[in-house]
Amino acid sequence: MTSCEHPDFLQQDDNMLNSQDDGRGKKKDGQPGSPSSSHLAYGILDVPPWYLCILLGIQHFLTALGGLVAVPLILAKDLCLQHDPLTKSYLISTMFFVSGICTLLQVFFGVRLPILQGGSFGFVAPSLAMLSLPAWKCPEWTLNASQVNASSPEFTEEWQKRIRELQGAIMVASCVQILVGFSGLIGFLMRFIGPLTIAPTISLVALPLFDSAGNNAGTHWGVAAMTIFLIVLFSQYLKNVAVPMPIYGREKKGHTSKFYLFQVFPVLLALCISWLLCFVLTVTNALPKDPTAYGYQARTNTEANVLSQAPWFRFPYPGQWGLPTISPAGVFGIMAGVISSMVESVGDYYACARLVGAPPPPKHAINRGIGIEGLGCLLAGAWGSGNGTTSYSENVGALGITKVGSRMVIVAAGCVLLVMGVFGKIGAAFATIPTPVIGGMFLVMFGVIAAVGISSLQYVDMNSSRNIFVFGFSIFCGLTVPNWVNKNPEMLQTGILQLDQVFQVLLTTSMFVGGFLGFLLDNTIPGSPEERGLLTWNQIHKESEETAKVSEVYGLPCGIGTKFCTSSYTRYLPFCPRPEHHEKGFKTAVSAPV
Repeated sequence: MTSCEHPDFLQQDDNMLNSQDDGRGKKKDGQPGSPSSSHLAYGILDVPPWYLCILLGIQHFLTALGGLVAVPLILAKDLCLQHDPLTKSYLISTMFFVSGICTLLQVFFGVRLPILQGGSFGFVAPSLAMLSLPAWKCPEWTLNASQVNASSPEFTEEWQKRIRELQGAIMVASCVQILVGFSGLIGFLMRFIGPLTIAPTISLVALPLFDSAGNNAGTHWGVAAMTIFLIVLFSQYLKNVAVPMPIYGREKKGHTSKFYLFQVFPVLLALCISWLLCFVLTVTNALPKDPTAYGYQARTNTEANVLSQAPWFRFPYPGQWGLPTISPAGVFGIMAGVISSMVESVGDYYACARLVGAPPPPKHAINRGIGIEGLGCLLAGAWGSGNGTTSYSENVGALGITKVGSRMVIVAAGCVLLVMGVFGKIGAAFATIPTPVIGGMFLVMFGVIAAVGISSLQYVDMNSSRNIFVFGFSIFCGLTVPNWVNKNPEMLQTGILQLDQVFQVLLTTSMFVGGFLGFLLDNTIPGSPEERGLLTWNQIHKESEETAKVSEVYGLPCGIGTKFCTSSYTRYLPFCPRPEHHEKGFKTAVSAPV
């Protein structure tokens, strides 16, 4: 994640992103400049000019693009869609569309911070574990491109019954998240969840996916290595290099400005360059034409017909793959992903508030945010995206780069996602990315996600043998136990098929095993709060002194908070703001941070 201390990506002589109102955008009246927000070009309550909202919204879409596209592509093989790029494009478009809906819901009615919503890697591991059960393993003929007829009813039923099973599991598990959020239970649970629980949980979201990333990259290691090299080059070595860009403004009709191109679009640039190279190697026949030869998957014409087959416009709708089905194994497995998603999202809320100059979110806002994320997962399941939704950490980091924390920019990003979701050719284009390019992108992306989890340990005393044991044992068991269970499924035989499936899905989900052990050991092995990192962990969630601003930032829109949350009944609801009257006027009380 990019540091918020990095210089603005856009530096111009006439300061296009000027924080003062000059007719191109407006500031909220009565919003005082504060040390936390004085460095921002636009604060959370400001409204930039419409064209800037659209451009910055597109940028947020591109920042999240890797995760949005990666999730459907990872699931494709276990859904038996390895040789059906057209359906893969439909899943990508559905993910775009649902993410747009969830983003708008979160900004208007959820935590109300500028956070983009998108597909969650936390749901990938339990989904793959569920699909690896004997009942859901793909038939051999679906793995052979010459035997797959994508338009046949038999093949359609093969992949649709699997995604319907995923839909049912996601929809039921999301109801638990809705309950945890809107009941206020998340505040109680966070008392027992510290860095030693979060670190193994988030790290094990990505670490077990090394096999998938390696298999994709291994279809042509040369192309994959070049993709990795370009991402590292752009994001790490060239991130401080400013590229002159022509600008047309009101005060200066034509001039140049410095744009940190490599810092803002490292993944997109690397993907496009690798894609272009593969295209050149394909037209020159430098890559083999034989589908069984090494390097064939690097050709750009292996799925070329999908672009001509995909419709220009396609509107995703709930139940587009049929009526969802439900099994206990799938539900319990996806619940592990839901827990991981909630823990990560609460951390994102505090990070986002700090970057955009807003006071830390009070309990009612956190409760609403988690509840709305659960509603988003319910919608994602109903639409058949094959995944749930969660807050995107990479987009929180982008707020620190751009210095634009306006809510309206994320509203624009949500609208961009909706448009991309109905534009069928867009999803088809991403479905034709050569496999080794995807593998190279996965290797970098999964490594970063694992590092994000480990970074939670900065609050913990790692000189303590207790903490070293808790983290090391949790991580190692989180990798070892699922590996053993996958190799010895016959050892989990209780005589009850449904119970066997529940155990197999849970015990083959690394983040559940590691996260559960981290939670259990951290809360039972004696250790001081300082040693466990809880003192520092809680200190970063201190109450803000800007209590009057909490109502502006986290209050419900259109007067909902003042009209419907002030009665004697609704004011006790854990997701409603709690106004209080003081002698010097109205002031909003901030609930203690979770």
